Amino acid sequence: MDQLLQHAVSIAPRPHEFEFSICTLVTKKNEYAEMLASFNEAGFTSSICEYLYLDNSSENIYDGYKGLNLFLRQAKGKYIIICHQDILIAIDKLEHLTSCLLTLDKIDPNWALCGNAGAAGPNHIVYHISYPNGKQMSKGKFPEKVSSLDENFLLIKNDAHLSFSTDLQGFHLYGTDLCLNAALNSLTAYVIPFNLIHKSAGNLSPDFFSIRTAIIKKYNRFFKSRWIQTTFTTFYLSSSPFRFLFGNPLVLFFVRLKNGILKKIT
Repeated sequence: MDQLLQHAVSIAPRPHEFEFSICTLVTKKNEYAEMLASFNEAGFTSSICEYLYLDNSSENIYDGYKGLNLFLRQAKGKYIIICHQDILIAIDKLEHLTSCLLTLDKIDPNWALCGNAGAAGPNHIVYHISYPNGKQMSKGKFPEKVSSLDENFLLIKNDAHLSFSTDLQGFHLYGTDLCLNAALNSLTAYVIPFNLIHKSAGNLSPDFFSIRTAIIKKYNRFFKSRWIQTTFTTFYLSSSPFRFLFGNPLVLFFVRLKNGILKKIT
């Protein structure tokens, strides 16, 4: 009989080769070079960081979902930063970011990602960011838990094992998608007071609304009401305050009756 290779799995956190993996979709190489220089000057040196990029300078080969999943799979850093090429780390430095992350660890061990702008709910947008004209914009009580994050600067805990949806595509709302994926796994997202310069205020291209529609359609499937049948029990899931009306034994009787009839027909 062959000797089978076996070993016990350790529950200890796996070591990371770097503190940060800094990942960028690149369309303008000169602008990316400016971004790299700003990171280096702010303390994000090659001794603690790896820099990964996907080259879209000739054409959009990689998008903000499938493309960025390559970063999440290949990054070797404890923290993965996915950022736009048009940011400059010219205000807050490495030490300040590290302090923000230590604060998150203290207040919420389940945090999985953070950024410098996002929203906690309707009409509750929070941000801490500057622009090339010297204008700094700050609103919120930081760190503030949010349900979505802006894509200009996303920091993801590698050990959270998050991923972007593989059934979505494009260059918008992937920060929101990642926050929703985190929420489905009982993990949280925050806006932190890490100030950087973003050269652009953002823009809504025509495909923004098609991606918005696709996200709504996708996550409606996850959060809609449903019966769950296991080998030992049946229960009803719904976010509706009237779920007790639909999830009672009488309704279950008719659901089983309907399924029984359909089974005989098919």
